[in-house]
Amino acid sequence: MAVFIKPSSGAKTSRRAFTPMAEINVTPMVDVMLVLLVIFIVTAPLLTTGVNVKLPQTSKTKSLPQDNKALTLYVERDGTLTLNEAKLDMDALTARLEGVREANPEVRVYVKGDKDVAYGQMMQVMAAVTAAGITQVAFVTEPPKSSAKKK
Repeated sequence: MAVFIKPSSGAKTSRRAFTPMAEINVTPMVDVMLVLLVIFIVTAPLLTTGVNVKLPQTSKTKSLPQDNKALTLYVERDGTLTLNEAKLDMDALTARLEGVREANPEVRVYVKGDKDVAYGQMMQVMAAVTAAGITQVAFVTEPPKSSAKKK
């Protein structure tokens, strides 16, 4: 912290010719805070991870419970399977889910399938999940956009 010493009024040449002025310079603090704000604004979108899947829209949806026990299984448009950031094929998916079920019998699986994935492929994924012994499975959809007018 710097201290500015201003000359006192008058032309006296005494020992108290200069009196200290105690003011805090906030400009460096504001500069640092703005730099930190910019850093957080830039890095926040980079922290979100996931698979780019266009979920189908349905009008009768119920919110899923938010818990840490659930696994998310993504089925992309080209048929690629991703289980919690790990890409798998159908055989590896069943084996991985069996291992997870043995460790945690109450595990839930949320399936996020692209709306353009064939129905048959989604049923193969569901068969693989149930073959692993997991019974708590839910499809994830999006609610319809509010701009769509109902007739």
